[in-house]
Amino acid sequence: MAAEIISGKEVAADIRSQLREEVLGLKEKGIHPGLAVILVGEDPASQSYVKGKARGCEEVGIYSEVILKDASITQEELLGEIDRLNKDSKIHGILVQLPLPKHISENAVIDHIAPEKDVDGFTPVNVGNLVIGGECYLPCTPHGIIELIKRSGRSIAGKHAVVIGRSNIVGKPVSLLLLQENATVTIAHSRTANLAEVARQADILVVAVGRAKMVGADYVKSGAVVIDVGVNRGEDKKLVGDVDFEGVKEIASFLTPVPGGVGPMTITMLLKNTVEAAKRICKA
Repeated sequence: MAAEIISGKEVAADIRSQLREEVLGLKEKGIHPGLAVILVGEDPASQSYVKGKARGCEEVGIYSEVILKDASITQEELLGEIDRLNKDSKIHGILVQLPLPKHISENAVIDHIAPEKDVDGFTPVNVGNLVIGGECYLPCTPHGIIELIKRSGRSIAGKHAVVIGRSNIVGKPVSLLLLQENATVTIAHSRTANLAEVARQADILVVAVGRAKMVGADYVKSGAVVIDVGVNRGEDKKLVGDVDFEGVKEIASFLTPVPGGVGPMTITMLLKNTVEAAKRICKA
């Protein structure tokens, strides 16, 4: 039996519809959620991401500022721009699009964002609160992954989840979120011995390694929920995930496609965090 496909597009559209209603209600109270995105340089992929975020804001009614800076900007100048936004009452969420030019420290930039406006969930305060289970803004892609698993109708509690990938942006935080949902979590990576054998133990398999079609049918237990976070260009230049979709779909019970799976959820959860930030800052 072929896997049921978890459509990130459909789930994202549903959440955005709810956000539109919530934003309308906030505006009636005099609160207009605002998001500022800083883009440094002219990286095509980053430009595309930023445009998507601006379109998402427009769709749900969030005030949006896109701040374009030349790649020659100094770190001090960039930190000054963040200072300005930290103090701007129109702005409730701040995001600096990564990667940054090599002469700028990403850690210094992230650390400079006010934690209450860190809607990416990357500052040490938010990461620390995530670790201890405190109030924080959840990182957008991991948050979206958890939402997709829940929307599949499968319970996370008591399940064995295997996460392949240990990045600060996806692998580590999604492992913590799965743990908070009472899964038993294994974090695997490129140096894990017998990786396919470890992966086959998973009731829930999250793959975030950045290698096209690395995870094949031999990595997947029959009936597993498989979440593919990867976005790669195949030999034919088409987008493919880290999972061999055609091979795995005959074994998994639920599977996310690439494109159209996790991707649409990332920006949607950013919008959700921005609305939440407006509510917290304005004590709505």
